[in-house]
Amino acid sequence: MQKRRIGNTNLSVTEYSFGTAALGGLYRACPRETAMETLDAAWEAGLRYFDTAPYYGLGLAERRTGDFLRGKPRDSYVLSTKVGRLLRPVPDSEIPDYSYVDPLPFDVDYNYGYDAIMRSVEFSHARLGLNRIDILYVHDIGAYTHGAARNKILFTQLMDSGLKALEELKSSGVISAYGLGVNEVPVCLDVLRRADLDCILLAGRYTLLDRSAVAELLPLCEKKKTSLVVGGVFNSGILATGPVAGSHFDYMPANDAVLGKVGAMEEIARANGLPLAGPAIQFPLQSPMVASVLLGTARPSSLVRNMELTQPRLRPEDFTAYEPHTLVAPELGLEAVRA
Repeated sequence: MQKRRIGNTNLSVTEYSFGTAALGGLYRACPRETAMETLDAAWEAGLRYFDTAPYYGLGLAERRTGDFLRGKPRDSYVLSTKVGRLLRPVPDSEIPDYSYVDPLPFDVDYNYGYDAIMRSVEFSHARLGLNRIDILYVHDIGAYTHGAARNKILFTQLMDSGLKALEELKSSGVISAYGLGVNEVPVCLDVLRRADLDCILLAGRYTLLDRSAVAELLPLCEKKKTSLVVGGVFNSGILATGPVAGSHFDYMPANDAVLGKVGAMEEIARANGLPLAGPAIQFPLQSPMVASVLLGTARPSSLVRNMELTQPRLRPEDFTAYEPHTLVAPELGLEAVRA
């Protein structure tokens, strides 16, 4: 599988990579055996970049990812995890519902400051059972997750001392790169205008359907030499299922406007003899700023099916017909979320 470089670093990642949220039991239970089989399928498919986070299954995904990778030569893969949430043990009766089924017995405390980031890295090393993490992402900073008022406090933590921690970790060789791992464009712009980042893991905002990143973020990333890792290429599933009853966009039931746009896209794909998921999975790699497309599942069969969609490689002109049907997230009222 071809590789692309992360920013100005010496780190290169496979064009397709594996995200482990589902291995932590996101929305449905994932037995350990199934998690290991899925990771095996990803490895066999040639994926050599794995992304995880303390939040996924409240530590469960990190444990499983580390268990799998521990048997692999360390220089044969790239590993990223995240900071911003510190895990705190709680009684079984107080495990919160964050949409993870059968998570470990922890809750989260948000903290993007220097000390919290340093502690988070130590805890991740322990859960992973690995002595090196390649990329650290600042997880879910931004008003999309926290609301505008709370985010002002957390954003100040990051700018005042959190970025210093990340730079120290990189300069000392603990990590090779750092950036943001978020679901929104505005906070990426806010940070990039104040600081340099190696990469941004952006979920759902540079897809066949949602082009929120195009107007400002992609040009700024090019100027700053910041790579994108794109997650959520199916926009919560609708670009995989099509506009069927119960389909979701941006973690919510899709409204009529989105259903109509996806329906039009599906007709275009069908006319070209393709399932809509095919162009959806390949679209982000049309930009040279995109280093990798992150695929996440808890089923080996789904991983194999998704990888089949990466071939044959579509040409840039094959995506032109979809452009009239694209959208930008704020048109759907997401600005209200950030208010």
